[in-house]
Amino acid sequence: MDDRNSDTDRRIKINVGGELFQTTASTLRSGGPDSLLAALSNRTESSFSDPVFIDRDPEIFSVLLSLLRSNRIPSTARRFTKQELADEAAYYGIESRLNSALLPSPLSGIDAALADTIRPASDGIVSAFDVDDGDGSVWIAHGGQISGYDSNLTHTGTIRTHVDNITAIRRIRPEIAAVGSESAPGIHFYSLASGVRVGSTDWRDPSDPRIYNARVTAIADSDDSVFAAFDCHHRENCVLQVDKSSLKVAAEIGRQSGSSTKTMVPGNLTYLPANGVLVGSAVASGAFGFSGYIRLWDPRSGKLVWETIEPGSGRSSRFGDSFANVDVDADESTLFKVCSKSGDLAVADLRKLGDDPWVYLVDKNPSLRNTGGGGNSVVHCYRKQVFVGREGELEVWSRVEKREADVERENRFSEESYRRNYVDKVCDLERGVIKKIEGGGDRLFVCREDAEGIEVWESSSFSGAVSVS
Repeated sequence: MDDRNSDTDRRIKINVGGELFQTTASTLRSGGPDSLLAALSNRTESSFSDPVFIDRDPEIFSVLLSLLRSNRIPSTARRFTKQELADEAAYYGIESRLNSALLPSPLSGIDAALADTIRPASDGIVSAFDVDDGDGSVWIAHGGQISGYDSNLTHTGTIRTHVDNITAIRRIRPEIAAVGSESAPGIHFYSLASGVRVGSTDWRDPSDPRIYNARVTAIADSDDSVFAAFDCHHRENCVLQVDKSSLKVAAEIGRQSGSSTKTMVPGNLTYLPANGVLVGSAVASGAFGFSGYIRLWDPRSGKLVWETIEPGSGRSSRFGDSFANVDVDADESTLFKVCSKSGDLAVADLRKLGDDPWVYLVDKNPSLRNTGGGGNSVVHCYRKQVFVGREGELEVWSRVEKREADVERENRFSEESYRRNYVDKVCDLERGVIKKIEGGGDRLFVCREDAEGIEVWESSSFSGAVSVS
């Protein structure tokens, strides 16, 4: 018999907290060559008969041993918090295996369920948040504080900033947050590792003394730049491009007078790396309904590439049905809007923008069609799905691939290119109106008005497996 195979199949006894466990060397080594368990499996053959005593929790060890055997989290893990599991996994040196197993299944909006709610410990009203698209870690601004949560949604720390109420936040580096406030001027950069402000930038114009104390309303970033929308007291506004290395202003983009809704400060910014353009949008509502604009700028030249202003653009039959919210799908190069009057969802191909690029989506199921307006609606694109929050209700629009052959060759979309389904099937206004949706790490993060936490939605095949402390 091969000595290597004989060694890996050898039975090993371990005494954890007074409870005896028996497993194989190969199971222990599956935790990684640098783990404590792998070191235990490499003991001399003569010592295998004597159980090694480890003064740790035997019940959690049972969970971790089951993970090594099957690469799955057993149902008994529900008795422990993720923090408890993470602490024990770190002791044994198998935290990477635990983190991998804790990742949620690929997000499918149709099968998503509410898995948990993240609630910061102090200053509980969530004022802004930012999610890492890759691992799903999230930074939450509440009052003047920022709380960080890792990919397992475990609290990693909280820092206090100098502002009273953060209303815009963006992670621009692994440990650096860019923050802005509608009650304090400038954009400020904080290290979540040290809690120290590492820089600040203001909008200044030596030729115009009115440009001072400008507030930041939206933040986006690219690999080398931060983009921040600044708004002065007299409503003049612009987008500043800030160099990430020096944290100094590199360029001024899209300066506007702010004298009307057509020139008000952007409330949302998104940078599209594939296109190299910056998308800005603004929405206002009043006695006569909604109005606003969507603009695309080229940061390299600072020039306007495309714009649409509502009401006033597009087909005459849609005049007065201005958008209430807008989002961009960077992966698909598409633009989505929710109409304020009809509540309809519309899509536009960013590669074929014109005077009227919109295709208004229609669901063939009459029971799912809109019956009211979309004034209190928000939209977010994630994983080739479009999530829409209407009041307290959450729905998902999924691409219907089989209908692509029916679409004319020169167009990517028809009115039946997406199918609508409910995620949250009951409109629960007691939980509050949905004000923001973001996706990351195959999770959906939903924040409601005046909420003291953020809802975390996951595919139901995973949700509820382990509670969050």
